[in-house]
Amino acid sequence: MSFAADLVAQLEHATAGQPVPRVRALHLPPAEAAASKSGEFCALELDDGALGLSYVLLDHTLQRLIQSGGGEGLVGMEALELARAFAAPSGRAHTASQDPAQELRRTLGFAACNALSRTVMDRMGFAPPRATDSIGGIAPQAGDHVGMVGLFSPLLKQVTAAGARLTVVELNPDYAGQYDGYHVTLDAAELQGCNKVLSTSTILLNHTVDDMLAQCRGAERIVLIGPSAGCVPDPLFARGVTLMGGSWITDRAGFIDALRRGDPWSAFAYKFALTASDWPGR
Repeated sequence: MSFAADLVAQLEHATAGQPVPRVRALHLPPAEAAASKSGEFCALELDDGALGLSYVLLDHTLQRLIQSGGGEGLVGMEALELARAFAAPSGRAHTASQDPAQELRRTLGFAACNALSRTVMDRMGFAPPRATDSIGGIAPQAGDHVGMVGLFSPLLKQVTAAGARLTVVELNPDYAGQYDGYHVTLDAAELQGCNKVLSTSTILLNHTVDDMLAQCRGAERIVLIGPSAGCVPDPLFARGVTLMGGSWITDRAGFIDALRRGDPWSAFAYKFALTASDWPGR
């Protein structure tokens, strides 16, 4: 079973016999914010107040959502019905076989999965612990071979300054090559030699999570971080992820207002770091 199918099944199980919230609204950043960090995510709001984020800068998703009416037709839909679109069969990332309409639906389905996950956690009375650093506690050291899935430019020095060897796996061929202190490759198989891996949460959305994690079986730590890492973590822990780090929204109204204006929203959420030992599970 794929990660997406596993996640949807987990949410179906977690909400069985309970009221399933419906979509209240889709909140988008303004088009002009797409060039900044404040324009990278949409937020799907459910009628119980839960919010779920999804990345919207893959393949002009934000522009397409705006042109399509900003999620018109979603309001009133049962969140689980929309979440199932995330697990619908799809083409591989960045191929001509992708159907733009289907990809939009998957993006919104992923946001619904994250929103429903927040519903589940709120019903459990659970809030994840705050992160203590920006690299998921991988604690790079001399002698480590750290794999980075997605180029986290602000985090490069934290790894290389510790004397660790660093290999970055990217989908964009423009980044490939040897740099000062690290190597960028398009070959995910190079992760097999890494004992610690730090990955962007975008792999949850772009169809690569199962393949990437399959290359990390030899790693002692696999950390997945990013604002859209907001799902129930069981399917990730089952695939070897040791820590999931995301954004826990603490002020819904403030967050929505900032996102819709294209302003920074970090004041309305905190960064969390969740391990299997922290998670009471389902």
